[in-house]
Amino acid sequence: MTLTDAAHALQARHAWEPPRALSAADPELADLLSAEAERRASGLQLLAGENLATEAVLAALAGPLVDKYAEGYPGRRHHTGCAVADATELLAISRARALFAAEHANVQPRSGTSAMLAAFAALLRPGDSVLAMSLEHGGHLSCGSRANFSGRWFDVIGYGVREQDGLIDLDQVRELAKAHRPKAIIAGSISYPRRLDWAAFREIADEVDAYLVASAAQITGLVAAGAVPSPVPYADVVVAATHKLLRGPRGGLLLCTGELADRVDRAVFPFTQGGAAMNEVAAKAVAFAQATTPEFGAYIARAVEGARALATALARTGARPLTGGTDTHLVTADVSALGVTGAQAERRCAAAGLMLGKCAVPFDAAPAAETSGIRLGTGAAAALGLGPAELAEVGALIGALLSGGAPAAAAARVRELLQAAGAKGSR
Repeated sequence: MTLTDAAHALQARHAWEPPRALSAADPELADLLSAEAERRASGLQLLAGENLATEAVLAALAGPLVDKYAEGYPGRRHHTGCAVADATELLAISRARALFAAEHANVQPRSGTSAMLAAFAALLRPGDSVLAMSLEHGGHLSCGSRANFSGRWFDVIGYGVREQDGLIDLDQVRELAKAHRPKAIIAGSISYPRRLDWAAFREIADEVDAYLVASAAQITGLVAAGAVPSPVPYADVVVAATHKLLRGPRGGLLLCTGELADRVDRAVFPFTQGGAAMNEVAAKAVAFAQATTPEFGAYIARAVEGARALATALARTGARPLTGGTDTHLVTADVSALGVTGAQAERRCAAAGLMLGKCAVPFDAAPAAETSGIRLGTGAAAALGLGPAELAEVGALIGALLSGGAPAAAAARVRELLQAAGAKGSR
């Protein structure tokens, strides 16, 4: 199996065509899916949470397990005819455990957020105190938003970053932990581009007798390739995602200690989910296997190197990379010096075929609907074969757009970059 076949298929304009059965049964939906393929082929995906699933992953998703109901766990199903489903899930579990050196893995969560809900259910009870990164500083909705279960059912205290350098303030984390004595501490973020000090978080959690939960959805692929330190040796539970940098199906993953295995499994089924999507479980098994290959390691290295080049290029245009750069595939930048808000930057770049997202800038007063920052990820670009040189040019294009450059000219150059990548083939 290779990592590049899906990139080839999605890169060329009109490369995807709806299967004949779909076109005949539902031409309206077939047209919509064709439009989505066209949209992807004509622009560059820089959203941090999206990537290109591989051809083998797509094949597993469409395979015979797509409509198999296998409620429960291997050997303990609530339906008959589950022998193959059992073998598939056991294969996915064994591959996940080996890939991440984890004592236990649950491969059933449907998303990173559903995995986080299960982690809360396994370790906590409503009303318990939790210390997590604040949303304003890069925390996820599932770690304290009042619109989410986490903020409604739990007392979430937020920690943040230092104003002078944008790095996580571990002294503040320790002070808040001692003051509030949380039942759990969540380490991780959706927009923090630096490596986390898992050992320091573990030390703080032990000081207040708290569980340590690693929110690692953004960096799952980086951990798999050894590009960043793994939280598995330090965290009681790791909440991960199988899409994003891992290039698998949209879905979640839970890794935990053997001691917590039964509690985590029961928190997924039957507490927060019913029957697993077995085609997703199969596709996760594919992704775990692909992540062990040298090709995957080269892909991750290209994504990280590209992100550093992108951050450097953005800095040259007058944008301010948060934390001064990146250690991962993530780049976050304050664009207010260019005279635009994050929302305006998002719209201007989209008009030129560059898909990125706005994000909050810590200690900034801009409203959440506008923000002063942008967040980018290099996962999909690296999957298409774009490296540091191309991503440095992309950074320059973004700076020009945000300074008033013409979207049409930038869009033409984006198409040229994509065509050049297609001509030489994804690496």
